[in-house]
Amino acid sequence: MREIVLDTETTGLEHELGHRIIEIGAVELINHVPTGKHYHVYINPERDIDARASEVHGITNDQLADKPLFADIADDFLQFIDNASLIIHNASFDMGFINAELSRLQKPTIGNDHVIDTLLMARQKFPGGQASLDALCKKFGIDNSGRDLHGALIDADLLAFVYIELIGGKQPDLMGAITSDAHDKQQNQNPNLNPNPDKAATSKADKSTIRPPREFPLNPDELVAHQQFIASIDDGIWQKYQS
Repeated sequence: MREIVLDTETTGLEHELGHRIIEIGAVELINHVPTGKHYHVYINPERDIDARASEVHGITNDQLADKPLFADIADDFLQFIDNASLIIHNASFDMGFINAELSRLQKPTIGNDHVIDTLLMARQKFPGGQASLDALCKKFGIDNSGRDLHGALIDADLLAFVYIELIGGKQPDLMGAITSDAHDKQQNQNPNLNPNPDKAATSKADKSTIRPPREFPLNPDELVAHQQFIASIDDGIWQKYQS
């Protein structure tokens, strides 16, 4: 099963007012395990970024001046997410922007049947509790100390771990299935994220002890019965080893 954990950064809050996507980050999961394959791009929005939005993600207009337009990356992006469920936190926000961009290019939009909203999952799992990405990282013990500003790929990495916890948590033996590429990428994006990825996989073995073999001594009645049975066998080899 292929899933894509996705996050975006934008010029503002309302795509209906012409705000645009400026960053997309996405990571691939196969059977709920990160593969190390990811998609990341900065986009020239062809408009200014709101000052309050820049305070959140730290991206400025000058930084995007030489970046591709959404039209330039649309096909590569669609190819990356093709035939996968999209895992998004507050999906209505990101999907509203993505579908607005696709509509501008007269491309088919993405239906909600391909989207899983982790914000709704968290609210159902923890009614009344805080459900922001930071709050969920804290709840599940996921280190997000490197997340000083919002960033699409960093947030997608964190959300992948949160999503796995929301659906029941990863089994210890699955940790070894995460590829070294995935581990390297996670460390490069956030060195504090999952600082000891092998700990869960090895803790069970570290704590285990080898049980000594158990003895099953025969009582006198069993020993007599065994000797009588051997004597009844018409084969000298059994009597040889019995003696």
